[in-house]
Amino acid sequence: MRDYPKEFSLDDVSKFREILVDFIKETMADKGFKKVVLGMSGGVDSTLGAFLAAEALGPENVTGVRMPYKSSSPASLEHAGLSADKLGIETMTIDITPMVDAYFVRFPDADHVRRGNKMARERMSILYDQAQKGGSLVLGTSNKTEVMLGYGTIYGDSASALNPLGAVYKTEVWMMAELVGVPEVTIEKAPTADLWDGQTDESELGIDYLTADRILYHLIELKSSENEIEVLGIPKAKIEAIKNLIKSSEFKRKLPEVPVLQR
Repeated sequence: MRDYPKEFSLDDVSKFREILVDFIKETMADKGFKKVVLGMSGGVDSTLGAFLAAEALGPENVTGVRMPYKSSSPASLEHAGLSADKLGIETMTIDITPMVDAYFVRFPDADHVRRGNKMARERMSILYDQAQKGGSLVLGTSNKTEVMLGYGTIYGDSASALNPLGAVYKTEVWMMAELVGVPEVTIEKAPTADLWDGQTDESELGIDYLTADRILYHLIELKSSENEIEVLGIPKAKIEAIKNLIKSSEFKRKLPEVPVLQR
């Protein structure tokens, strides 16, 4: 098991779990919907989202969609199915390979980032179509760490009608997943969007999540200065890297810019 930073407590996580479940219940009631659909990648974020949604709405009102690409790990499908079976929620599997490859026939030199973004947006397009079909809302599963660092595809995995995990850091996702009974194999594996072979979140970000979360916690929650964070033994270069990611991804956290007209 991971050695979680002292900034994050199990008591807080237990309280947050109740708040997130209530948030899902109340938001759905306010919007006049009873059902949600979400992508289930086999990772801890989407799995925790499914667990919370099933607790809030009942498993009969949750649909998990597995959307593999030809290069996706078979283990991802297996882990998603393991959790879906444990919860008793409906699932479906839709292979996105034909639609993604059909587009890139025209752009064969596209790099893995373009291809990964296309996969993420294709998956969200499918989720919204399934939501329309089933009279459901799309439940987002991007955590606060990903949101603040811009680690997500705009109008891809960052799109949703409601996103309870957007309020909790990745560290808290792991802790909450343990609390609600997410299978250990899902909690312990290296975080990955599974967009290409060998891809992991932390290698792309250039920093491990536990360190990133400590920096974010002190910057956002405690309003600490760089010097105050350095005292904790965190290298200045990592603090500056996190601050740069927050700044460079700000556009992803805003609605499209619209001009203000005087009438």
